Amino acid sequence: MAGRGAIDGEMDGGVGYNFGYTENMKTAVSVPDDLFRLAEATARRLRVSRSKLYATAISEFLNRQQRNAVTERLNEVYSRRPAKVDSALHRAQLKSLEKDSW
Repeated sequence: MAGRGAIDGEMDGGVGYNFGYTENMKTAVSVPDDLFRLAEATARRLRVSRSKLYATAISEFLNRQQRNAVTERLNEVYSRRPAKVDSALHRAQLKSLEKDSW
């Protein structure tokens, strides 16, 4: 495989690690028994492999973390100066709320 180099022993002539038939990274993780059972049941219900379920869950978690990081950064930037709203605009906004029935 191109690009693996010293990791799999190609550069030094060693035997190296057998990456197998897949380009996906294989890993082992420990999860509590109850979480494992719930994940197994969910994978069966959704008719997906355990690997697909875990990959999807990790991907969604990381996407949420990235969105949260952007929100936190924006909050930090905008919190440096107090928000100033034009008084006429503020009055117009308040007046329009009076007309709405909540």
